[in-house]
Formats: sequence, C-alpha cells, structure tokens
Amino acid sequence: MKFRPVVASLATLATMTALAACAPPSDDDDNKDDGGSSAATATSAEDLGGMEALVEAAQEEGELNVIAVPPTWANYGEIISTFEKKYDIKVNSAQPDGDSQDEINAAVQLAGTDRAPDVFDLAQSVALANTEMFAEYRVDTWDTVPEEFKAGDGTWVNDYGGFMSIGYDASKVPAITSLDDLLEPEFKGKVALNGDPTEAGAAFSGVLMASVANGGSADDIAPGVEFFAALKKAGNFLPVDPTPATIASGQTPVVIDWDYLNAVESQNLDDWEVFVPEEAPVAGYYFQAINADAPHPAAARLWQEFLYSDEGQNLWLAGGARPVRAEAMAEAGTIDAELYDALPPVTGDPVIATNEQTEEMAAYLSENWAKAIG
Repeated sequence: MKFRPVVASLATLATMTALAACAPPSDDDDNKDDGGSSAATATSAEDLGGMEALVEAAQEEGELNVIAVPPTWANYGEIISTFEKKYDIKVNSAQPDGDSQDEINAAVQLAGTDRAPDVFDLAQSVALANTEMFAEYRVDTWDTVPEEFKAGDGTWVNDYGGFMSIGYDASKVPAITSLDDLLEPEFKGKVALNGDPTEAGAAFSGVLMASVANGGSADDIAPGVEFFAALKKAGNFLPVDPTPATIASGQTPVVIDWDYLNAVESQNLDDWEVFVPEEAPVAGYYFQAINADAPHPAAARLWQEFLYSDEGQNLWLAGGARPVRAEAMAEAGTIDAELYDALPPVTGDPVIATNEQTEEMAAYLSENWAKAIG
C-alpha cells in the first residue's frame, strides 16, 4: 500500500493503531484576568480572558525557555524566529543538541529558577514516563487534533511526526537498499544512530525499525537490539551522535534518523540520499507539553497556541515534518498545499507504536541495550 501524502495516512491510521511542577501563582495583577486566574494555572486562553489577554501576559514576562530543539530540527530555527518577531518575546534556547531525557533532567535540576524549561518537545517513551511534570492546557485548535494524538486531560499533545530512515553519503558508501546492507564490510565504522535509544526518541525508533525489518514488531523490539549488537560486532556501528557538522565533515556518512532530519542534509550535500525501508516503515510523533514549573507560564501557553495554529503547523511542514493537524488543515484549505503535496511517498503499512507498546519496549531497552552495545 502506498501512502501519499503520508501525513494524511498517519492521522487516518490512528483509528486503527493508537499512538500513541506548577509554579506558584503570580501576585502580579497583569498576569490575571478579572476572575483572578493566573497563567500558571490556566488550562486554556479563556481562563486568562482570551488570546489578547494571554498575549499581553506573555509579553509582560518577555521571555520563553525552550530546550533540545536544534534550529535544523523540523524547522525550529524559523519557528523560533517567527515567534520572537510576532510577539516580541525573547526565546532562550538551551542545549540545542540535547535529547529528551536532557529536557527532563534540566527541569528537575533547575526547578524553581528562571532558567528552567518552560516547554518540552519529547520522545514518546520519555514523555509517558514523566506526565506528572506537565501542566494541563488545551490550545484553541484542540478539537482539530485527532483524539488518538492527545491526552484527555490536556497534559500532552503530539506535535509533528515522520518516518525512520537511513541517510547516507553516496560518494562514500554503496547505495543502501535494506538494513542488512549496513552489516557489509563497506560500512565499517560508518553507521551512526541519532542518540541513545533509552533517552532519545529518534534512536528508540531506529531500534524499532531494525526490529521490524528483522522479524520483530512493536510488541518485540529484541530483534532490533540484536541487529545493533551484530552491527557493533562487525565493527560497523559508530558510537557518535550525528550532527550536521559530523555529516558535513564525513565523520558520520550513514545516519539512522527521522526522514525530515535526513532530508535537510540532502539540501546541504549533493550526494546525501534518504532511504525509508519498505519492509520497516516506522512512523511516530513527538510530544509537546508545558512544564508545570514553568518560570514563564503565560509565554509557555502562548508558544503552544502558536505551534498548533495554522501558521505554526505549516512551519513544521516547511521543515519536512508531518504536522499533527495536517488532515484537518487540508480539509479546511489552510495547509500549504505545495509543501503538503511534496512530502515523499512511503511504501508499506506504517508501524506506529501505541503508548503501552512504547512503555514495554522502553523497559526492555533499559534492561538490555547497554548489555548488547556497551
């Protein structure tokens, strides 16, 4: 079965396979509406008196802290600059090359300070393990996000997604037509995985992709761990977290990562190719949430409103990612049709892990990944 555009298929398939603290209220009356609600406890813009009041409260705070969102990741650079210009709010971006667990660690270590993250962009496994840290909030476009892609209590909502892929420099390695190719001698010391699968969503899904390609499934990630153990034994696994710099220098000529991230490198390197295995089309979304201990609670909520607006969703689409509201926007005629139609086709039935499957796989990786890889 061929899906084009893929973003629509992800939302449709959700009906068959589900994807699956609080800062003290401010004493500043500028952060309260006539009813006395503070930004830190607002569960919607209406709680503060509407969007205009939310914007005013966020501008009074003047800053927003984000973490682990590289500018080249799903077009975050343009998303941040657009938000700053639109609302005259400074965005402080910490640890741009960090992973999902780094976000949680920073929130714990910096709790109660003005340097703590205001918002999170997390891998599924990390998000589900830390929901007690999230504030309840529903954006204005909440009803247009499929039920399968958001928490009923408003603590998290999926934001953008994609498919796992293998990016490679065709001038340095042979053409890749399957995951098994990576075990060949030509790939010695050349195959990198984006992160540690016990901490990073891209790496987690990369192991799931290897599992599906080798007879496993979202219910059995063991074959994926075994594949990477074999890759290491062959001397082909490169224990380096890939970045645009390592790719440009040739240090990581083969990268297992989300298709929208590998696609960015195709714009920078003439010989960079992107391959989504037909036998293992693993798809997934990231999770967006507000830190319940956010030092800038109004700005955090305005950021969410921006991300889930038509403008914000189209900015993710411009980065090659598949925004969670894409299907609703396509029906409403508010999506960037040119970008939407340009999404690459993917062959095969997408594998989307449920929340329960993700938790079980995360537990298995916690027990077995280090043993297999070291």
